[in-house]
Amino acid sequence: MKHYTLKGITFALAGFILINLTAFTDVKSPVEAVITSAPVDHSIYDRLLKKYVNDKGLVNYKGFKSEEKELKKYLDMISSNPPTSKWSKNDQIAYWINAYNAYTIQLILNHYPVESIKDIGSKIKIPFVTTPWASKFFKIGDESMSLDNIEHGTLRKNYNDPRIHFALVCAARSCPRLRNEAYTGDKLDAQLDDQGSDFLNNPAKNAITPKKASLSKYFDWYKGDWKENNKSVEYWVNKYSKTKINKDTDISFLEYNWALNEQ
Repeated sequence: MKHYTLKGITFALAGFILINLTAFTDVKSPVEAVITSAPVDHSIYDRLLKKYVNDKGLVNYKGFKSEEKELKKYLDMISSNPPTSKWSKNDQIAYWINAYNAYTIQLILNHYPVESIKDIGSKIKIPFVTTPWASKFFKIGDESMSLDNIEHGTLRKNYNDPRIHFALVCAARSCPRLRNEAYTGDKLDAQLDDQGSDFLNNPAKNAITPKKASLSKYFDWYKGDWKENNKSVEYWVNKYSKTKINKDTDISFLEYNWALNEQ
C-alpha cells in the first residue's frame, strides 16, 4: 500500500513539474519580446520632419543638426527594432521608407556642410565603396546596411510597389519632395498616392504635355519596375498626372539636379 501511494505521489509530482515547465516555456524572453513587438513609433521623426521640412520638401539641415541627438534617438530605435513577419505589409514598407529617408538625413549631417550628396562619395575612405549609397554606415538589427541595401535589396526586391520611388528621397533637388510627416502603415497608400500626384504634377520634375513629356530620370532608371504586373510608364504617368499622355507622346528624360535639397 505504501508502495502504491509512493508511486502515486511520484506520478503527481512528475505531472506537476511537467505542467509548470510547460507554463514556463510560454514566458517570452526579452529577445522574443523584441521580435514579436508591435511596429515602431515614428513620432520622434514625425515631429522633426514637421519642424524642419517645408511644404516643398526642402530641408533645414541646420535645424536637424541642432536636434541631432533626437534624430539619433529615433535611428537607434529603428536599428534595434527591424520589421518582423507579424507586422502588416504596409507597416513594413513605412518602416523601410522612413529608415531610408532618416538615414539619408543623418548621412548629410555627418558631412555637413555639403553642396550635394554625390560629393560625399569622394570623402568615403572604404575600399571599393565609391558612392554614399553603398556605404554601410548603419545597422538594422545585427546587420550592417547601406541605403542601397534598403532601396534595392529590401524595398524593390521584396515589396513590388513602384510607388516607393515617389517616397525615397536621396537629398537631391530632383528627388521627390521629402514629406514633412512620417510614413505610417495605416496611411501609407494615401501617402504614396499623394506623393505620386505631387511628383508627376511638378513641372520642375516632370514637364508633361499630350505631345511631349519630359519625365524624371526615375522613369528611365527604373523602367523595369514601372512595367511589372503588365503596367507601363504611360500607365503610371496617367495615374497621377493631370495632363495625360498616350503611345504617340514623345517621351524624353530631364537632366537630374543633384544639388542638395536644402532650404
